[in-house]
Amino acid sequence: MSYTIRPQSADFKMGISDVAQFEQWLDEHRDVIGVSFVGRSNVGKSSMINALFGGKTARVSKTPGRTREINIFEFELNFNGKKCDLPKFYLIDLPGYGFAEVSKEMSKNWNELMGAFFAEVSPSMMLVNLQDARHPDQDADRQFYDFIQKYARKTILVFNKIDKLKTQKERNVLEKLKPILSKDYKWIRQMYFASAESKKGVPQVEDAIITHFLEELEMRKTHTEDPNLPSD
Repeated sequence: MSYTIRPQSADFKMGISDVAQFEQWLDEHRDVIGVSFVGRSNVGKSSMINALFGGKTARVSKTPGRTREINIFEFELNFNGKKCDLPKFYLIDLPGYGFAEVSKEMSKNWNELMGAFFAEVSPSMMLVNLQDARHPDQDADRQFYDFIQKYARKTILVFNKIDKLKTQKERNVLEKLKPILSKDYKWIRQMYFASAESKKGVPQVEDAIITHFLEELEMRKTHTEDPNLPSD
């Protein structure tokens, strides 16, 4: 693909910690095209974001579950290695789920904030869910899917830390899980094996994200030319 994410172009805009603040942001950004990342705490979400967008885009916390804000960035694409004239896109780093050692108040705030996000954010916002390749499909992951199943959302699933699987037996277990998850979670578009550390599989994840952006732009162009077409 000739388009790539422009390295180090992600510009931090704001961190959002409550629903009222998010509603205010939504009022001004109803139709954004972007990608959001979510996963169990300590799954390597920040490291994957940094592998895709450039080092230090997302802060890698030494304390899992510490980030409880929605962090919003704008970024650009390159075309054949040079800055292109496409509009800027949005990167949203969502707070991790499934971390037990948080207060009930913090857990309640997560539910309210994530409920508002998935219910109201632009339908052009793609979701990248990360799971640990060594510990896939945990209870927290299934609880998260129960949480979001009522929201229509274009989703890809990335099994991170694939480099940590040392034996073929471990890899086979993960391969056999894919059709089960596809059956259980029909809204997942694709699944990828990747490693933020070794960069294996990262270009494929990048291609999936960019393909989503180009599809959304083409869809908007088509509807502008023929407004009588039904929306997606």
